[in-house]
Amino acid sequence: MPATASADLSRLGQGTRLHAGKVFRRKDLAASLPSVDRELGRALKAGLVRRVAQGLYYVPRHTPFGEVPPREEELVRSFLDDDHFLLFNPSVYNSLGLGTTQLYRSSVVYNHKRHGLFTLAGFEFDFRVKPRFPARDQVSREYLLVDMLNNLDQLAEDPDVLLVAVRRKLDSFDAARLEQALRDYGSARTRRLFRQWMSEHDAQG
Repeated sequence: MPATASADLSRLGQGTRLHAGKVFRRKDLAASLPSVDRELGRALKAGLVRRVAQGLYYVPRHTPFGEVPPREEELVRSFLDDDHFLLFNPSVYNSLGLGTTQLYRSSVVYNHKRHGLFTLAGFEFDFRVKPRFPARDQVSREYLLVDMLNNLDQLAEDPDVLLVAVRRKLDSFDAARLEQALRDYGSARTRRLFRQWMSEHDAQG
């Protein structure tokens, strides 16, 4: 970054550390920069920052291959102004070994604040308000299975084929964790489905 651009960015970010990849809100600068709108206008015109949404900006990162947007997690965190969310792409269901292969363009964001489809810095996000969801480091195969079944009608896969595959592969999941995931996160329909499967299993036994 040229020295003049670096100086302009430093002036804009006085009181807030701005660096390549940083996502920030207008309000983060307003307290220490009385002329925040004028300075943001200059920075936008000079290409030092990019606008993501109303009141939300980021400092682009430059690589030999061109400009790179910030990480999805940083965009979502700043957009929500909250750390409590679960971000994932439904393509992760393919890791469950059920024969699913679909790839999805939009990532899903479970959160407590926003609902709807938003495009942020070129990324598509499907924000869904949920009362409960696990922390990112607590997401298990069993949770993903329950979540996949909760969202069965929104997937590109054939639901009947997928249900047959799930029924056939149930023994590959941890029974205790699956029961806990159902209790904590399963929809009424998903819980009924599992009760039906368990009833059929007991009848066969």
